[in-house]
Amino acid sequence: MSHETQVILDRVVLVKVEANIYGARKKLKKEDLVLADGSKLPPEDLASLGSKRLLDPDKLTVFNRLKKEAERICLRVGTRFLGGFAVPVESAASITAELERIGLDFAAAKTEFIAGYDAAVTDWVVRHPEFAGIIEQAVDSVEFVSTRLSFDFLVVSVGLPDSLPPADIARLESKIGSLSEQMFYEISVEANQLIEQSLLGKEQVTRNALRPIRRMRDKLDGLGFLDHRVAPVVATIDDLLARIPNKGAIEGSILQEILAMAMLLSDPDKTRRHGEGLLEARPPVADDVDVDVDVDVDVDEIIEHAEPEPPATPTPVFAETVSDSHDFSDLFDGIFDDEIEPESVSEDWALEVLPDKSQADATATDDSDEDIQPDDQSDLVAVTADGDDDEDAAEHSDQDYWF
Repeated sequence: MSHETQVILDRVVLVKVEANIYGARKKLKKEDLVLADGSKLPPEDLASLGSKRLLDPDKLTVFNRLKKEAERICLRVGTRFLGGFAVPVESAASITAELERIGLDFAAAKTEFIAGYDAAVTDWVVRHPEFAGIIEQAVDSVEFVSTRLSFDFLVVSVGLPDSLPPADIARLESKIGSLSEQMFYEISVEANQLIEQSLLGKEQVTRNALRPIRRMRDKLDGLGFLDHRVAPVVATIDDLLARIPNKGAIEGSILQEILAMAMLLSDPDKTRRHGEGLLEARPPVADDVDVDVDVDVDVDEIIEHAEPEPPATPTPVFAETVSDSHDFSDLFDGIFDDEIEPESVSEDWALEVLPDKSQADATATDDSDEDIQPDDQSDLVAVTADGDDDEDAAEHSDQDYWF
């Protein structure tokens, strides 16, 4: 296994969310249909009859909402991986706390649904009296329905067995290598939602429009170890956020910059190329700066013509001799000037860089949506990966915006 793969595995945990929701559906049978004389159903190899609902689907909305909320929580800081979500280790505790809250809400909703299950079925029959027979004969018992409603989650670390065929190692490395691609895709989905729902055609927006930008920024920053091109993109977002006024509606040129940033993030390829371009444009930073002083002076000549060191109590005559020695002072003036000049250039460069970093730090701490990260990560369990295939396509995140 490569070093890069091991670094990523050491920095993420796998969060598996298991939400089972009762569908309240049964297969529609031929005998459930009343056909007119001469009517004929197509054969089963040509078309299927579909399903029939056993109660109002709105009764199950709460469970679907909680399941999607759990997925959004994981996607806020992580990305889809091996049927679950790869989440930074430092975010695992906060994710666990939120999923536990959802579990409690799910259990309360289940209790309420089970208590009103019979009444919900009866109401559905009353609303469709002509089909009462096909509904009643397909109704499930309360005990069965209870087993079909559950919510749970698991947080584990991912590792490899000591002995594994090279093909399996290559398969896992391929999955891990695609994590950054999946991350950029998920960012593009949220950026497109922001553009379509909040930015296009608007002359001004409220400060709520910054929430999706900050969420995307935090996700990229937390998963920056997946791709070296992420850091300069995060720095660009920080620079934009630092220039947004603290109060009032957002409009004018700054709104156009937010739209341009969202357009950039909505295209995964352009986002990657933008980060790559910023990295190439950065000046190289050397750890040790060697200052070469080019002074055409013979050192031996200096030593030969230099005056002897004065005694502890100099005589007035010697002091007068030193002050009148113009050649001696001019000689060392040039040397000291050449040494100071390169250092001043280095200091000017630092002064230009430091304000940008301070602005970025100030912006990163000014996010009202930022979650508190607990320190307890004792629930992590080590497991081994057996090369299961990841999901081929990520579901679109279901963000809510209020503007």
